[in-house]
Amino acid sequence: MENFTRIGVALMALSITVAPSRGHEKHESYSAGEPGDPSKPSRTVEIEMKEMEFTPFRIEVTRGEQIRFVIRNAGTEDHEFLLATTAENLKHAEVMKKHPHMEHDDPNGVRVAPKKSAEILWKFTKVGTFEYSCLIPDHRDYGMTGRVTVK
Repeated sequence: MENFTRIGVALMALSITVAPSRGHEKHESYSAGEPGDPSKPSRTVEIEMKEMEFTPFRIEVTRGEQIRFVIRNAGTEDHEFLLATTAENLKHAEVMKKHPHMEHDDPNGVRVAPKKSAEILWKFTKVGTFEYSCLIPDHRDYGMTGRVTVK
């Protein structure tokens, strides 16, 4: 029995030490709203990413509106779309400088390879101004941001 306990403890320790580090925590809630519900209607907004800009730069939505973002990378390098407050994106950008190849698996963010597309379904539940930004090191610094105003 004692051997089983030692083996169990050793396996738990091993799983902790080899678990991949993502560099950021999972969210229980999001500043810009919540993940959308695919069974409910949504408006589609197409976002084009290229060096170093988003088109369109500004989007207006109504509180409670659900948006299906179709994000297309027309550029020649990877880009990201991460929806949050400016303060959150600035904080996350600092983490990205230390971990530039970090993959995002949160519903408010996606990395898109050149000439590829991705989608995010998002429900805006809070009034305010939010930001979508590319947090790959230096991209945001060169102006790769956009704004969502929720009325």
